[in-house]
Amino acid sequence: MRTIKVTGKGNLSVRPDTTRITLSLERTYKEYKEALEHSAKDTELLGELLAGYGFERTDLKTLSFNVDTEYESYREDDVYKQRFIGYKYTHMMKVEFPSDNERLGKVLYALANSPVDPQFQISYTVKDPEPVKNELLGKAVADAKIKAGVLAQAAGLSLGEIQNIDYSWGRIDFEVRPVDRMVRANGMLGARMEKAMAYDMNIEPDDIEVSDTVTVLWEIL
Repeated sequence: MRTIKVTGKGNLSVRPDTTRITLSLERTYKEYKEALEHSAKDTELLGELLAGYGFERTDLKTLSFNVDTEYESYREDDVYKQRFIGYKYTHMMKVEFPSDNERLGKVLYALANSPVDPQFQISYTVKDPEPVKNELLGKAVADAKIKAGVLAQAAGLSLGEIQNIDYSWGRIDFEVRPVDRMVRANGMLGARMEKAMAYDMNIEPDDIEVSDTVTVLWEIL
């Protein structure tokens, strides 16, 4: 049996409907236990702050958590050495909500002036990516069929039954990041950013460009 194998590609532009704020807390303490205790306390304070803006405590999701030893370099008798500083905890979290610039501006202003001093980044995604994934697959298969038909016709043949469909189930990144990471300097944001965070954020993210591929094997007649 003669066959032809073609890889089709599906492309879509998806309008984001969900705002994601990624937060990072980092602090260093002399004792391991102290680092853990302050991590729990800071996370609790962050949860309390967000609760004032319509979030549930469970809306604050941990992405990663790590406690590691921290050292600093110093010079002694023309020799560089290292000395132990303490234990540094790094807690990465996220919170998501239906896109709303007014709510976003209030939340960012609160974060920028909070005692826990988080770093944060804004990105946009889609709440339910499954329908988009399914549409991508359909487009990829349709593209493969068109390409296979063109190749078969050029060779004076015709397509028969599909013999196999190969899909890798790769990860698709449904996220667009129009705003760089924001950090406070000396406990305060610059005047321009502070003013912006006191009002609605005028952010219109681009559509999310996503693609996926499917390889289809046809019998050729």
